[in-house]
Amino acid sequence: MLRQLHSLPGLIASLFAIVLTVTGAVLSLNPALERAGTAVPDAGQISVAKLAGRVAQHYPGAEQIERTPSGTLIVYYTRDNQVGADRVDPRNGQAIAAYEPSQFSRWVKNLHRSLLLDTPGRAAAGTAALAIVVLAISGATLLMTRLGGWRQLLRPVRGSLSQRLHIEPGRAALLGLLLSALTGTYLSATTFGLAPEGMEAEPDFPLEVSGGTPAAIDTLTALKATDLSDLQELVYPYPGDPTGTYSLNTDQGAGYIDPASGEWLSYQPHGTTHRLHELIYRLHTGEGFWWLGLTLGLAALTVPVMAVTGPLIWWKRQRSKPRIAANSRPNAADSVVLVGSESNTTWGFARALHDSLTSAGQRVHTAPMNQLAPHYRSAKQLFILTATYGNGKAPASASRFLARLKKITKTPELPVAVLGFGDQQFPHFCGFAKDVEVALTARNWPRLLPLDTIDRQSAQAFARWGHAVGKALGIDLTPVHTPVHPRTTALKLAERIDYGADVHAPTAVLRFTAPGGGRKSGLPSRLPGRSGLPHFEAGDLVGILPPGSPVPRFYSLASASKDGVLEICVRQHPGGLCSNFLHALPVGDTIDTFIQPNPDFRPASSKAPVVLIGAGTGIGPLVGFIRRNRAHHPMHLYWGGRNPQSDFLYETELNAYLADRRLTELNAAFSRVDEGAYVQDRIAVDGVELRRLIEKGAQILVCGGRDMAASVLATLNEVIAPLGMDVATLKAQGRYREDVY
Repeated sequence: MLRQLHSLPGLIASLFAIVLTVTGAVLSLNPALERAGTAVPDAGQISVAKLAGRVAQHYPGAEQIERTPSGTLIVYYTRDNQVGADRVDPRNGQAIAAYEPSQFSRWVKNLHRSLLLDTPGRAAAGTAALAIVVLAISGATLLMTRLGGWRQLLRPVRGSLSQRLHIEPGRAALLGLLLSALTGTYLSATTFGLAPEGMEAEPDFPLEVSGGTPAAIDTLTALKATDLSDLQELVYPYPGDPTGTYSLNTDQGAGYIDPASGEWLSYQPHGTTHRLHELIYRLHTGEGFWWLGLTLGLAALTVPVMAVTGPLIWWKRQRSKPRIAANSRPNAADSVVLVGSESNTTWGFARALHDSLTSAGQRVHTAPMNQLAPHYRSAKQLFILTATYGNGKAPASASRFLARLKKITKTPELPVAVLGFGDQQFPHFCGFAKDVEVALTARNWPRLLPLDTIDRQSAQAFARWGHAVGKALGIDLTPVHTPVHPRTTALKLAERIDYGADVHAPTAVLRFTAPGGGRKSGLPSRLPGRSGLPHFEAGDLVGILPPGSPVPRFYSLASASKDGVLEICVRQHPGGLCSNFLHALPVGDTIDTFIQPNPDFRPASSKAPVVLIGAGTGIGPLVGFIRRNRAHHPMHLYWGGRNPQSDFLYETELNAYLADRRLTELNAAFSRVDEGAYVQDRIAVDGVELRRLIEKGAQILVCGGRDMAASVLATLNEVIAPLGMDVATLKAQGRYREDVY
């Protein structure tokens, strides 16, 4: 429901919102520009009387002095029977320039307030402002739910480019957009009498004045007691009118002043409603708060970006909605597949399982988890494929599953297998899938397979699970999930460095260039903009399509495109389709690749220390981070191999980085020569140093196999326990990030 509430107003109001925010951004410049050209004395330095006296020396025909919220002083006068208006300097009362309101600003203001359509336009503008309020609140709530709570609202966000362009600007501009939209909605409501406008009773008009000779304006008591910073408007009496008075309007109130005695003849202080209206108006326009106006203008400029990316995300979501072919009726199916998905990505895996089971001769019914039936007449097994939303919550298509499950009073004899999808970077990895497993166990549902999980939509892990399903069913089953990939780029193998043969762990550092491009051996060259490579950074992923397989394999990048090469570190695995293909690839041959950005796995742009932890080929992106550390921020590397004589990956390069201080400290563990020592053992020994680094705000980046990462996490929990912290806390702070396979 919340997603629909967020999407519908956005789609309808996007065009109006763009007009409102762009014009608002243009208008936000006015207070700053006005303030830049205005001399504003400190409060208490100049009274209204002193100013008026200075003005009188240059404008004997002055009729009115007006002070704008930004501090500009405007004198309206008559000279030689001609009326005029000048901006004046409060320090001497002299003219700065003629006051000529910008016609362009007036046109933009009308477009902003009413879309140039008068009353109907004002209604449309007010509705658009209200829609922005709804979008800001619902968007923030959706993001909070996705990230796991308000405390996580600032943590890095994964997703496609359009998703990040939609989320990141909106998150940065949230408070500004809410302030602009709420104040704009209020001002629009006052136009139609739906909110108090701040109008109040005028001060009583004096029935008589003292009738004495008018005193010099700079001697009038009431004007001398009024500071210039409080002035809004001073209107002079009509020349020669014995009953005329000065009319003074200030931030505190308004009234009439006797021109002879200089005393108040009547005075009406401003009420709370009027003050509130004035404050809201100034907060919305930035008048009087030029710095706030610029801030709100910058926030407003994010709306066109979100107005474009929002519908684009919606359209992609609509296109990705499930289309299941040969979907049997629930009571006629041999297998039932229930799907829990928030953004439809899990449906691609469900479709692959559905098609594979159908090809094996089964009748299959696939549906959302919310459509769980109390009984499936012909089904022999049930599969539940579900993602997790936010901090362990159910995704949209499974929000009612647990409630429906509780209503099933008879324990089914239908064996079930639960497969969870998630991202190990988040503390509640596959949390909802685990809740489903617990609920099914509590109701004594039989198991076809134990709970299994898929990290970051791994096609390889899904194929492995599908093979286990086929084995349990006694059929040949190989579900292949083929996501839509970007267009591939052909790259040529330019250089390879081989390690590990002596310890039966063949590993190669492979460096690729664009076809036709060449490079000398040694460290990557710096060829920005001329390498012919797609853009990437160290820590991003390269997808490689091995011959004979539509499923790409992903490798972490040890280089950035600015280095002039695409570099990966690959270990050869027995039976590994892609690793064997790459190890057999001759220098000069080409491969098909595409880049998958991984912006959440890279050092933060700060001076805080960075602790890099890896084992085996996990050193690849870590070396890439060190290579780019030309600012010499503290970087400490912990890495595990087998034997320094055979598989000390990047040894020469790392020693060079120690020498030029790109690498602060290297701690290597070799399991074949250090009495079975692993990288987590080095971490335990260095506990005191690591605690010191973490107290300084260190960020920890871990890359390598899942078992290694689990051991490192457990060791670090012990190391930092004296600090009253754990790894979950570091993850929540964005200071512990993993690239685990």
